[in-house]
Amino acid sequence: MGLNETPSGERTHIGFFGVRNAGKSSVVNAVTGQELSVVSEVRGTTTDPVRKAMELLPLGSVVIVDTPGVDDEGALGARRVERARRALATCDVAVLVVDGARGLSEADRALLSAIEGRGVPYVVAWNKCDLPAARAALAALAEKGPALAARTVAVSARTGEGVRELKERLARVVPVGTPRRVVADLVPAGSAVVLVCPIDASAPRGRLILPQQLVIRDLLDAGCVSVTCRETELSRALDALVGPPALVVTDSQVFGPVSRIVPADVPLTSFSILMLRYKGDLVSAVAGAAALDRLRDGDRVLVSEGCTHHRQCEDIGTVKLPAWLSAHTKAKLELAFTSGADFPEDLTPFSAVVHCGGCTLTAREMRARQARAEAQGVPMTNYGVAIAHMHGILRRSLAPFPEAIAALDATGD
Repeated sequence: MGLNETPSGERTHIGFFGVRNAGKSSVVNAVTGQELSVVSEVRGTTTDPVRKAMELLPLGSVVIVDTPGVDDEGALGARRVERARRALATCDVAVLVVDGARGLSEADRALLSAIEGRGVPYVVAWNKCDLPAARAALAALAEKGPALAARTVAVSARTGEGVRELKERLARVVPVGTPRRVVADLVPAGSAVVLVCPIDASAPRGRLILPQQLVIRDLLDAGCVSVTCRETELSRALDALVGPPALVVTDSQVFGPVSRIVPADVPLTSFSILMLRYKGDLVSAVAGAAALDRLRDGDRVLVSEGCTHHRQCEDIGTVKLPAWLSAHTKAKLELAFTSGADFPEDLTPFSAVVHCGGCTLTAREMRARQARAEAQGVPMTNYGVAIAHMHGILRRSLAPFPEAIAALDATGD
């Protein structure tokens, strides 16, 4: 991936939801102007969420998500419904596509409740408005439910009527806030920052991993000077600077040796910690790290990554992190591993969850995963936080984040 491409996790995710044969896929195709999803009269044609990254005016960089019908039946249908509901956790905006000729069904109302319960902004696309029955049902909705009607756009995927208005309405409900910074808010403008990027068997050939790209771009936007090196050249890079850097950011897997090279008065943190602050809740991950000290023989630990990359012999999640956990806890742990969208709904079988920085996930999904763990009483921490804790340098790695230091003090560490 080049620096000029918007990563999936940085795009606005727009999910299209509804019952079977409401016309979700037809509406998706009409909105995107391409055959993104297969359209059929057969109920349940969409069997898994279909995702497409694209540029969609007037919204900009988005990921369109077409989901299975939430009224699917049978054992396989139940799995499809669950996948549709999981997709909701990843979406910044939801579109409820209603079969206007039939009106709101009980499944539609349940889905609306789920969308509102998650606090996801949404628009209702009242499809098939070219049919008289759909227009009559929409008029009845305006009388009985004016608040919902105000969120509703009459569309026809067949004729294209209302599609432009739907896109413009989506552009208005997409959350717009103060742009989040990955790292540049932690250092003075124009300062030098050293980035330590190991090159091993798991490093992608010919490119940098996404957290490194995001950090470099954020520093460039802030007019900072980024000095990038491997851990083997770190001493030479520091000596080459006319003064100490404002910050050193390292890959978590070399936290130990890097901490011994970087002077104690130079702030030090990791890409993983920066990513979690950017995508999720760093404070809760600090509290979760304390749970690693309480692990005993037979305890189950979930190690989860947001992306789905090919595992290498030096993989941090399945090789290095388990070794550090074993050395730190002196316990025979039962480890489970997940990646991508495969994050369990039920976390209660686990004594702790150790998650990556979530660079490929949306901020909404990363926070939803953390909230799920908290609601189920399962401590959840982060690769960078956990590794720093196990190397005895957690306080130093959190020095740039006062709120995280306060959380660390609360744990008594």
